[in-house]
Amino acid sequence: MKKLTFFLFAGAIGFVVDMGVLWLLLEFRMLDPFSARAPAIGAALVCTYMINRTFTFGASHRKVAVEGVRYGSVGLISTLINYTVYSGLLLILPGLSPYIALIFGSGSATSFAYLGYSRFVFGPGPDL
Repeated sequence: MKKLTFFLFAGAIGFVVDMGVLWLLLEFRMLDPFSARAPAIGAALVCTYMINRTFTFGASHRKVAVEGVRYGSVGLISTLINYTVYSGLLLILPGLSPYIALIFGSGSATSFAYLGYSRFVFGPGPDL
């Protein structure tokens, strides 16, 4: 239960980073809502990796590079889930706020990310 609590804390911080970067890019009209999600999600992934590695799961027994690639792999798939829901909502409901779509996109990827990080990245097992 402790890991899940820290994971949700890391996710909340990552969500704030994601929302903040998205807001900055949209507020200053630097990118459109679809393009702005890429750097926003990237910033959130870096942030959550540091929190999850330090507090939630601890460092794995793997080399940092292997752990990073595994984290990135799970992060990429969860990002695709997140972005697909986000973009799909904006395309289906053109008047929907990107921030509401962000909430649904992030929420949809949370379960997958937890299972992937806890089992594939930081869980026990030999390097493959």
